Amino acid sequence: MGLVLFPGDGDVTSPDVFWSCSGFNMFRQWLAQAEGFTLAEMHGFGGDRPQSSVSTPLAPLLDHPDDDGPDLTPAQCAAMLPRLEAIIDQRQHDGSDSVLQRRIDDARQLVTVLRLCLDKDVELIFG
Repeated sequence: MGLVLFPGDGDVTSPDVFWSCSGFNMFRQWLAQAEGFTLAEMHGFGGDRPQSSVSTPLAPLLDHPDDDGPDLTPAQCAAMLPRLEAIIDQRQHDGSDSVLQRRIDDARQLVTVLRLCLDKDVELIFG
């Protein structure tokens, strides 16, 4: 089982990004770390810290259920895009570790999908 994030444009040839459920969790842990907090401390991820205690443009992605929940609006995509690009720019020089490179590649794929969502003014679908 896994999770695919894709533009809601109805075009099956549009780019998407795919993770296993555990891979998506690891990706979100990496993003949370880049934002200065530990995802495991957060409510919904085993901790007691409320999601509202963290301010990040990535909140819609970090707090989204793996297998349910609303799709992300173009406005939410627009808010996340610059932060994801900044994380990629900051982390791409941190070494050649294969796990790090996988996270960066995943972030780049997600950026591509988010850009398409913005270009076509469509939602980001969790499927």
